[in-house]
Amino acid sequence: MNYALCIMNYFVPLQAKSGKLKRFLYIFLIFCALSVTAQPKYEVRAVWLTTLGGLDWPKSYAHDGMGIQRQQEDLCRILDQLKAINVNTVLFQTRVRATTAYPSELEPWEGSLSGIPGKTPGWDPLQFAIDECHRRGMELHAWVVAIPIGKWNTIGCKTMRKWYPSLVKRIGEEGYMNPEAYGTADYIANICEEITTRYDIDGIHLDYIRYPETWRGKMHHENITRIVRRVNERVKRYKPWVKMSCSPIGKYSNLSRYRSNGWDAYNRVAQDAQGWLREGLMDQLYPMMYFSGNNFYPFAIDWQEQSSGRTIVSGLGTYMLHPSERNWPLAEVKRQLSVTRQQGIGHCHFRTKFLLDNVKGIYDYMLQNDRHPALIPPMTWAQSIAPTAPTQLNVERTRGGDNLTWSGAIDQSDGSYLLYNIYASTEEPVDITRPENLIATRQKASQLSIHRQAGNKPMLHYAVTALDRYGNESQPIHSVDKTTPVVVTTLLANNGRVLTVPQRNLFDADLLLVCDLKGRTLQSFTNRPQINISRLPEGMYQLKSLHKKGYTHRLGLFTIKRK
Repeated sequence: MNYALCIMNYFVPLQAKSGKLKRFLYIFLIFCALSVTAQPKYEVRAVWLTTLGGLDWPKSYAHDGMGIQRQQEDLCRILDQLKAINVNTVLFQTRVRATTAYPSELEPWEGSLSGIPGKTPGWDPLQFAIDECHRRGMELHAWVVAIPIGKWNTIGCKTMRKWYPSLVKRIGEEGYMNPEAYGTADYIANICEEITTRYDIDGIHLDYIRYPETWRGKMHHENITRIVRRVNERVKRYKPWVKMSCSPIGKYSNLSRYRSNGWDAYNRVAQDAQGWLREGLMDQLYPMMYFSGNNFYPFAIDWQEQSSGRTIVSGLGTYMLHPSERNWPLAEVKRQLSVTRQQGIGHCHFRTKFLLDNVKGIYDYMLQNDRHPALIPPMTWAQSIAPTAPTQLNVERTRGGDNLTWSGAIDQSDGSYLLYNIYASTEEPVDITRPENLIATRQKASQLSIHRQAGNKPMLHYAVTALDRYGNESQPIHSVDKTTPVVVTTLLANNGRVLTVPQRNLFDADLLLVCDLKGRTLQSFTNRPQINISRLPEGMYQLKSLHKKGYTHRLGLFTIKRK
């Protein structure tokens, strides 16, 4: 049984009987112990990095060269800390409140950079952030706040009122882009086009792409969808590999057994996020799931079930751990991370500061929870042709480590530049399906130095794959020890209904896990000589053993063919 579903079965009657509560906690503790090690190869691990008011960054103003240097050093320090916990996606707040963190021809500068709204800080933070993220193998998505444009008399709102008065609506002391005005879609699309064409971004992330909750009058879904559709058209026209995403309210709508209590995306603010997935307007969703208990788990599963094959990333309320907020126990976020991982859902922390401040030990926990790198799921719906494999992988072994060089691969899709993933293992050939063998991702250069202290450490073998802009990965090129024969993988025997389990590495195994080639668990069984695979569709799978101490072994691959 899937462990997340096991938790859900016990979740409903939590408040009924203490016996049920104890049983739930027991299963939960087992689940947490197992899930810490069950890290998938493909998973979005992200943060929202807020520049509004310098909440996450910057903490100082750039008045001169020293101020610029301090802002850059602070940002690099943040990215180094994120890299240490294997974050692979940074949502960098680029359009703030009709103000920008780059030199825009359309809107004034955000004031948190220079200290004076509208004044240049003397450098381009967006370009710097992109370069530094890419240097660390991370994606950078430009976070664009769509509808709110700040207080009525702030520079962003005043500029919009001056040049585009018909697009602005006042509600109380706040200014908003008017979703009802047809020109709003074109204007926001212009901003996203400017960012996309001028910068090597990996994604456009739309925030607050909805009606204000204080809106008076009827809300029409088509007005918001029109904006999303226009932005998608502009972005994909120039760079079809740039990921479109947004952060909808954490509950899409009422479920059959769980109510949204009046606060959901579809009914409350006309945000048809699941419809955008079905229409192909979004590649990823980051629902803001800053809830706990029954307000989190059923709705998280609903997002995944209605994903239309796209990528779902749960927005975690990491800030809720802080005593000044809801003072959640760390166990709440740990449980959410475990359940979403079992469901194939990624995670995104709101906000970066609370994560890096290690509130209640959350950063320490992430060091263990995400201790291996992960690749971002490929956009196979947009492009599925993998690059050719790199060639001529050479390893120079020195006292200080191993120096790898290889020849480049060929992108067979649109000719964009390729990136490279590097794998290492003491076993040969290197198994690239095992997440723990992944040591470096999204490298631009066709060389890498692996620093290892001289001693009696076992020799590492390596494999390198190419990665295109859509996330499609090539076959590997292996470093082959000429004195060691290459092991040919034999598929596990099955008749399409029953699989015979090999008995190696099973002496203390608790469970057998059937996984897809991305490492996601599809079925689990107690340790037995044969398992029933009749419910699995035709295709290729992995069989793994899960042991008492939490480590796993891959027992082999098998293919199901019933014709």
